[in-house]
Parts: sequence; structure tokens; C-alpha cells
Amino acid sequence: MVCKNCCLTFNTTRPHIVKKLLPTSTAGSLPKPSWLAQPGKLWSPWKLQGVELIEGKQDALRVTLADQSQAGIDIVSDGEQTRQHFVTTFIEHLDGVDFEKRETVRIRNRYDASVPTVVGAVSRPKPVFVEDAKFLRQHTSLPIKWALPGPMTMIDTLYDAHYKSREKLAWEFAKILNEEAKELEAVGIDIVQFDEPAFNVFFDEVNDWGIATLERAAEGLKCQTAVHICYGYGIKANTDWKKTLGEEWRQYENTFPKLQKSSIDMVSLECQNSHVPMDLIELIRGKKVMVGAIDVASSVVETPEQVADTLRKALQFVEAENLYPCTNCGMAPLSRQIATGKLQALSAGAEIIRRELTA
Repeated sequence: MVCKNCCLTFNTTRPHIVKKLLPTSTAGSLPKPSWLAQPGKLWSPWKLQGVELIEGKQDALRVTLADQSQAGIDIVSDGEQTRQHFVTTFIEHLDGVDFEKRETVRIRNRYDASVPTVVGAVSRPKPVFVEDAKFLRQHTSLPIKWALPGPMTMIDTLYDAHYKSREKLAWEFAKILNEEAKELEAVGIDIVQFDEPAFNVFFDEVNDWGIATLERAAEGLKCQTAVHICYGYGIKANTDWKKTLGEEWRQYENTFPKLQKSSIDMVSLECQNSHVPMDLIELIRGKKVMVGAIDVASSVVETPEQVADTLRKALQFVEAENLYPCTNCGMAPLSRQIATGKLQALSAGAEIIRRELTA
């Protein structure tokens, strides 16, 4: 079956197969409508309750889907419209975590936050996002990418009073994520992405067991799998941290060699307006690479040519058929107008490079 609007070929009985050169996507969250939650704010409380909240979330899924489609995005997502946060919303649905018992921990070795406590064995009593994914699948024939928090990033967002071992807790979360991922695949999700910003901080743990737990989370999936590793949302704690990293950000150098040998299909990274040397992409040669060509820490909308320039540089180190233009990270803190402009620029910039490649 062929979607005439986007030239993406897919099979309705198997995961959708992207045939378009340089298919565009977003890395994560998109701004929520102002009637659902306060714009420009992480952990923004819902403005609706009960049945109205359920309906409001579904309406927001329709809106974000329309925004992405109209902007020319080829692989759409839920924009995390039904979640307050990319990590904690998933954890809220698990047993063994007490959100009333809170402790202050250092997140990513970067800033202090009050977090819930692991008080017992963690488990997933029921699916978390599967109904949302099913709803989104019913409303589009485009390929869908769905993001889940990765095991290491989950453990870095909690206080563990039960396992008292980051590695043990990560393995437990990996099993739970695998259950969720398989059910997402079953309702038609084409790419399951695991968000692991913690991979840019805890290098020894990443190589000792972090990548192994990530592979466990993706075990047995027939759809495409991805890991997203970035430098965080465009919030002050992250932008201040970036100022301490020097002229070259070489964090990827610590994890890419082992990721290149892993079973994960795709790697999503930050490139636009960053100090990441583009040649580090060479370390994951052979993988599909979601190249961040949109800066989520700036309210300035890129021009299509700026996007195209980033993609041209990336093409020195990744085959064109493996290049997936993307955003650096999620855009929840931005306004909908700015985010939409950035998605349009991403689509237009990718089209420039497609024409150059096929000229």
C-alpha cells in the first residue's frame, strides 16, 4: 500500500517500511494545546479532569498529528501529548514506586530534583501507552515512531530504597519496557525509540551494562528500534551545563563504538547549533542515524538552508539511505507556532538535499 501524500511505502500486515529518501521525524515531545496544559512548561498540570481529560488528550493527539502531517513530517509521533513528562508519566503507571515518598537526587549529575522512591519490586500491572498508540494508529496511515524512556534514564529519575543497585533496577525496568514495547508493536507502531540522555553522562555504566539493558528492552522486537541520546531540553539547567562542556562536545565518543556493535537499529543524536564534531557519526557507520537538524534550545526558527547545511555535513559520515533528519530533542517548552515553524523548516531542508541527491 502506498500513501500518496508522502510517498512512503508500507505493508498493512507488517511494520511500515520507509522507502522515501531522508524521511523526517521528531525526536520527542511537541507543545501541547493551551486548553490542555500550560504552554512552555515541563510537568505542566492538566487543565482538564476525568472524561474531559481523556477526550482532551485524544483531541491533542489529533491536533499534533495534523500539525506534523501539514508540516511534511514523514514519520509521525504522538508528540507526547498524553504525558506530563517523558520519564515520570511511564513510571507513574508502575507498581513498586511511591510518588508520595519523595527524595532529592542529582539528575544526570546536573541539577537537584524531588523524585519518587522505589519501595518494592517494580512491575507493570497494565499497559501504559498502548491505548494511546492504538488511537493514533487509527487516525493515520503514516509510519509512527513511539518514544519510551530508557532503563538508565529511568533509574536516574528515581530514589531507589529497594534494590539499592542502579544496575539491578535498570534490568527490571528493561523487562518492563520490553513488555510495553512489544504491545506497542502489536498495535502498529513502526519504530520504538528509547530515550537515553543519561548515556551522555554515565559513560562507565553505559558500557558496563547500560547498552545491555537497552538491548534487553528491545529484545524480540520486529519493528525498528532506536535510541535517542541528546543534551536535553532547552531548559536553563541543560543550557548552563552545555556551557561547561568546552569547544568540542565529545560525549558520544564514549558510547558510539559499543552502540555500533549493538542490536539497536537507529541512533538519534544532537547536531544543530551544538559543538558535537560531526565526524563522530563515523563511529556508528552502518546504523540508521537520526540527525538532529533543529535546535530545540532556541526560539529562532531555522531556515531550510540551515537545515540542509547540517544534513550535507552529516552525509560525509552516513549513507544517504541511512540518514533520517530529525530534531535535537523534544520541543515541549517551545510555543506551538515556533515548533510548527521548525518542523516546516526540517521538512523543507530535507527536500533540498533530496533534490541535490537525485539531480
